[in-house]
Amino acid sequence: MNLDSLIAGALNSPLGKKAMAAAGFAEATKLRRGEALPSGPLALGVVGESSAVADALAAVGLSAEPALIDSPETRTKDDKGRDQAPAYPAKIGAVLVDASQVATVDQLEQVRAVLRPAMRGLEPSGRVIIVAADPATASSVEQAAVRQALDGIMRSVGKELRAGATANLVQVADSTTPAQLGVVLQFLLSGRSAYVDGQPLVLADVATTPAPEGRIVVVTGAARGIGAAIARRFAADGARVVVVDVPMAGEAMAGVANELHGTALQLDITVPDGGARIAEHVAQRYGEGARIGALVHCAGILRDRMLANLDEVRWASVLQVNLAAQLRMNEVLLDPSVAGGLADGARIVAVASTSGWAGNKGQTNYAASKAGVMGMVRALAPSVAERGIVVNGVAPGFIETDMTASIPVIDREIFRRSSSLLQGGKPADVAEAIVFLADPETPMNGQVVRVCGQLIVGR
Repeated sequence: MNLDSLIAGALNSPLGKKAMAAAGFAEATKLRRGEALPSGPLALGVVGESSAVADALAAVGLSAEPALIDSPETRTKDDKGRDQAPAYPAKIGAVLVDASQVATVDQLEQVRAVLRPAMRGLEPSGRVIIVAADPATASSVEQAAVRQALDGIMRSVGKELRAGATANLVQVADSTTPAQLGVVLQFLLSGRSAYVDGQPLVLADVATTPAPEGRIVVVTGAARGIGAAIARRFAADGARVVVVDVPMAGEAMAGVANELHGTALQLDITVPDGGARIAEHVAQRYGEGARIGALVHCAGILRDRMLANLDEVRWASVLQVNLAAQLRMNEVLLDPSVAGGLADGARIVAVASTSGWAGNKGQTNYAASKAGVMGMVRALAPSVAERGIVVNGVAPGFIETDMTASIPVIDREIFRRSSSLLQGGKPADVAEAIVFLADPETPMNGQVVRVCGQLIVGR
């Protein structure tokens, strides 16, 4: 038995768990995943007279009861005479705060009053969702300030929640319809968002429609790990999946493609004609008039070294696979004259990383490439908007994969405990976020959503 196994056994023993708890590291709660919605009722608190959230819930067949409000009149006293917030009679599944009309500092008190009773009233894997307007569209300095203040409230709440509960913020656009907001709320309420925590989701003025039957989805780096999970999740929704990976992963890639009744393309994406070969594959396998409905850039590599030891070969290999190849493929596949390229109204989702936000020791090349992916997403989105093409990204944190299993056990435990959810994510968590962003009904564009359990690094 090696040292890592001995340490892991010690940490997971009853004594080890007790010692971790005494040190302030509570045992992680098993997260609610998949399509499942909260089992308890939804509670809704409204600041002002808005009906935005109520209408959005109704649009997806959900409803909420009025939230409890903390005030001097509603508080009780404990046996020592201390004030206690009003308590829900039974655990609630989620509290939603409709703050879309908040315009003054004084109105933030109403947000506090809704949230306080819910902090101890949520069931395991409960949800806190604040709906606000975008600070960028505010009509006054105070309005912009308080809209941004809601972001700080949400992030702090996320760090205080326990038992797998999450907090997120939705910033609506002026054009957001109840149906569009409902799609986003349903994702956040469901187990699909299990590892999305402490995040602002900024909605955009984009046209949304239901996904067509059997749309073609291309996923790079799909032979194993996160890429394979993404491919499986799209196939579960009825997509025709093209699995792309390097020739040395051919056997694993063929296994995934056969499992999903998709097609496989052995391709080193760094070759100059990588985009052309993907388009050719789509046209040959699905017909000359076929077009890609969603493209997921998941392929990526690590070549970690401290910068003092990082040579030009390791530098270039990471930048080429993780960033330059995506730029070249996009240029070809976005050409409307290319058979087998991206369709009008298609979705592009690129996989970045929290390392691109915060940096990481020994990963200057990787952090550069992933920050570059975020820059690509934000710059590309407006440039293709005329064709109805939407571009977003996800930034995973610590995800439990075969790659991370090789990290020393103490380091793994530190990474796991560095999130508000006190655990690593699963490849399926990243896949769910990508499928959500690639859904033609999701009104988001130019955004990078962290799938990190509210990791303490970065924003």
